[in-house]
Amino acid sequence: MEDLLYAGLGAGAAMTLVAARQHLSGFIGQRPRDYRGQLPVFDLRGHLAGDLLMEGVIFGPTGRASSRFVAEARATWAGNRCVMTEEFRYESGRTQRREWRLTLGNDGAIRAEADDVPGGGRGWQSGNAVLLRYPIRLPADAGGHVLKVTDWMYLTPGGTIMNRSQFHKFGIKVAELVASIRPRAA
Repeated sequence: MEDLLYAGLGAGAAMTLVAARQHLSGFIGQRPRDYRGQLPVFDLRGHLAGDLLMEGVIFGPTGRASSRFVAEARATWAGNRCVMTEEFRYESGRTQRREWRLTLGNDGAIRAEADDVPGGGRGWQSGNAVLLRYPIRLPADAGGHVLKVTDWMYLTPGGTIMNRSQFHKFGIKVAELVASIRPRAA
């Protein structure tokens, strides 16, 4: 019986170490300073501006693709403030609209607000990457849950923005989004 107890404690300790390692060194463990000085420099006012096209895939908790979308966005800047409207069309035929209100600080800090983002979000622009962290309230037909989001955008050398977001509930990853963002052709 004592051997079983020690085996259980050992397994629990190993699982805790693996979880801590993933948290500190994986996607969630990235920090804006990791991208400081990396080129090309991601200038939100220049790269996330005007008419944009987004195409992406949402993965469920098992890692399988659960939804695909195309979205058109318009980002308009006035000084350090931006209003970005997004119109999503999902493969199911469902549509969704979101309006982001961003404020960019002179030091790269970002404040983000949207109607489905209770309390707003915070982020940072550094080198060729942008981080945003925020809570998001799912629509009522999706359960209305509030999830914690870690959202990274990376500027590619060709000017396309690659967006990767992870959604967590009670510390467990429940979804992931991967999308491209680029200027929409006239």
